[in-house]
Amino acid sequence: MKMAPVVSLIRHSAHNLASRNPDAKSRRRITMATSGTVASAIVACALSMTTVAGPQALAHERLNAPVLRQEGWLVKSYSEIANPISSASLRNEFIELKAIVAKRSPEDIERFRWWTTGGPAYRWNEIILDEIQASFVTLPLAARHLALYHAALDDALAVASSYRMDKKRSDTELDAALKFAGKSSLATLSPSGHAAVSAAAAEVLGYLFPERAALFARKAEEATQARLLAGVEYPQEVAAGRKIGLEVAKLAIARGKADRSGTKWSGVVPEGQDKWKGSNPIAPLAGTWQTWVLTHGGEVRPSRPPAVDSDQMKEALNELKTFARSPKTNHRATYWEVHGGARAHTHWNEVARAKLLEAGMSGQTTARTLAALNIALADAGTACWDAKYTFWYIRPPQLDGELKPLFAPPNHPSYPAAHGCYSTAAATFLASVFQSDRDRLMALGNEAAEARVWAGIHYRFDVEAGREIGRKVAQKTVERAFISRTH
Repeated sequence: MKMAPVVSLIRHSAHNLASRNPDAKSRRRITMATSGTVASAIVACALSMTTVAGPQALAHERLNAPVLRQEGWLVKSYSEIANPISSASLRNEFIELKAIVAKRSPEDIERFRWWTTGGPAYRWNEIILDEIQASFVTLPLAARHLALYHAALDDALAVASSYRMDKKRSDTELDAALKFAGKSSLATLSPSGHAAVSAAAAEVLGYLFPERAALFARKAEEATQARLLAGVEYPQEVAAGRKIGLEVAKLAIARGKADRSGTKWSGVVPEGQDKWKGSNPIAPLAGTWQTWVLTHGGEVRPSRPPAVDSDQMKEALNELKTFARSPKTNHRATYWEVHGGARAHTHWNEVARAKLLEAGMSGQTTARTLAALNIALADAGTACWDAKYTFWYIRPPQLDGELKPLFAPPNHPSYPAAHGCYSTAAATFLASVFQSDRDRLMALGNEAAEARVWAGIHYRFDVEAGREIGRKVAQKTVERAFISRTH
């Protein structure tokens, strides 16, 4: 058997732009206007920083960016959450903003740049991944957390953006408005998308990790204050965005409390010649969790695996017994044991963030892509676990004692292969977004699935069944997230 191409995507490219926690030595010294500056200085500085592009903005990917479907994951209609802004005195808003900007420091600008990189949802993706890893939340629960969280972030930004005026604040126009030179003192302001995302993120994170809720609230406050200190949004815009984010978060938390992920299993492990052997199986009820793009976990359930005394099983066992392992296959199998198993969600989110930043995708496209990616992972996992605990199929080393796996199999049934479900769903979805990099992304997903055969812990038919689940879920996710997108 030929080993699938080993493909390397440059990950963490975003971190080359801005440190997660920039210290004093790494911060650039920025000469800022003092408190006595007039409005033009505020605006000139702010507008020069509102767009933070990726290191290698790919014009092709930007031009080929998917068209977002105007449907919420949690909200039925964007208009069901009212615009918190009606009208406001621009003069009063400016006076308040000017007072805030007067207190700005170089460190505040560094934090603004950090939070602005990649769009409103980008840094919050990093934050939840760090929290999931620190709390040792593994699949399939990690995918459930990420889907719920990013659905809220995407909806919060979409609702806020739906109320934005079709206008751009050019240097001249905004400066004139701020100086009140022939302009009305009333203006229709727009809710802040950044504030909406930050508020939703902090609330949902507080629900997922309640002991850390205060920390997340402080991060959200820092993110929104950065908008004001930079002078890019008015106080009422930030306040309105925050209200929208909190309303969306309520919907996410209500769904989370009702999605059956907290149900405790009280069943028994079935017995039989073809049954998995073990105790304390991982998440046996995950196949019953509420889904996003599937109607239920069994919608794409594969057919029954072959009988243990069948010719198909003999062929599958022979492949495992005769596979010639090499240092290269062992390395890749071990790599994917970590990055395609318990941390598959981290791996694919990091790949997505790197690609989004490189392509210079908009904040809304980034939020939608991260939401849809994690929804694909979550539903692929639910479908995978539905099949695993429908069939309770025996692992290769349990069936044939002569098989020596590279490492111990995870503590759940064999059929279908979770690596095939998760990584195929992620790779197929991302390949539809970044079509110029389709081959590399699909090769990554294929290798993740194939590596389970190299390790001797899955049959070939496990992997193929998992891939089929992943493909079907990815296609449904693309159709739900985007308009007229090829797969």
